[in-house]
Amino acid sequence: MFKERFNELTSKFNNKKILVIGDLMLDTYLMGHSNRISPEAPVPIIDVNKVEHNLGGAANVALNLSSLGSEVLLIGFIGNDSEGQIFKNLVDECNIGFTPLVQSGNRPTTVKSRIISHGQQVIRTDREVTSDLSNELNKELLSLVSSLINDVDGVILEDYNKGVLNPFSIKKIINIAKDLKKPIYVDPKVKNFNLYKGVRLFKPNLSEFRSVYKENATLEKDGFDLKRKINADILMVTRSAEGVSLFVDTDYYDIPTIARKVHDVSGAGDTVIATFTLSDLCGATPKESVLLSNFAAGRVCEEVGVVPISLTMLNEMIEHHNNL
Repeated sequence: MFKERFNELTSKFNNKKILVIGDLMLDTYLMGHSNRISPEAPVPIIDVNKVEHNLGGAANVALNLSSLGSEVLLIGFIGNDSEGQIFKNLVDECNIGFTPLVQSGNRPTTVKSRIISHGQQVIRTDREVTSDLSNELNKELLSLVSSLINDVDGVILEDYNKGVLNPFSIKKIINIAKDLKKPIYVDPKVKNFNLYKGVRLFKPNLSEFRSVYKENATLEKDGFDLKRKINADILMVTRSAEGVSLFVDTDYYDIPTIARKVHDVSGAGDTVIATFTLSDLCGATPKESVLLSNFAAGRVCEEVGVVPISLTMLNEMIEHHNNL
C-alpha cells in the first residue's frame, strides 16, 4: 500500500529548509452580531465582540511549511505601522524566520479585514498598495535573497500582484536561484505569467490559466503549450473542488480532489504548494507529490476557515485512505 511510501516521505520534511518570497497580508476578522440598522445609512450595525488576526498571502504558505515540520525563512514587505507589528508577532509565534522589507510613509501593511455577523461575512475591506516595489526596496530584497539562499533547499515564490514580485525582482531571483541550483516553485498571478521561466513548478489555478488561455482548446493541449513556453519542469493547474491537472515531461494526469467532506476551500492552494514542494524535495515523483498535496488540501478543506496542514492531519488522511 502507499502508506509506507508516503510516511517515508513525510518523515523527511523536518530536514528541509525553504525560502518563501512574496506578498504578505494580515487577515483580520471582526466578529459579532447585528440586530439594528444604522440611523445614518441603511446598513446593519455590527456589535463586534471578537477580533482575530491571521497570517495571509505568502505568510500562509510559510505557516503551512512550518506546520509540516520544515524550517522556513520568509521575505516580504510590511509597513511601519501597528498592523505590521501584529504581523511580526504572529510570525514569531509560528516559528518562522522572518526578514521583512519595511518602509515608513505611504506604503502600509496589506490588510484584508472581514466583518462577520452571525457567522456570515457582511463586508470585506482591503487596505493595500499594489504598485511595484521601489528600486531601493527591490535592491534590498535581492540582497536579502542572496544572503539567505545558500542555506535553503528550495524557493517558493508567492505572487499576489501586490508588488514584491515584479518584472525586475522575478528575473533576478530566478537567476540567483538557478546559479546555485536551487529549485523554484511558483504560485503565480496572471500579470507576471510569462516572467517565470525555467522553474521547477508553475502552479496557476484554473481561473488564472483560462484568463491567459481561453477555452478554445482542451486543457491538456493548452497546458502543454504553456509548459513549453515557460520551460517549466512541472505544470500544475489546480481546479478547486474538481482536482488537479498535472503536466510532467510528455505525461498528463487528471487527479481528482481527495476530500471526505468540504466545508471551506480557503487557503487550500497554499497548502498544495507547501506540501508539493516538501514532497518533491524529499524525492517523491511529481505524481506522488500531487497525491500527497491532494491529501493535505482535502484535509484542510474539512475545516472552517483558513487552517494550515499539520503532519498529524496529513498522516491521519493517509491512514484513512490507506484503509479504504
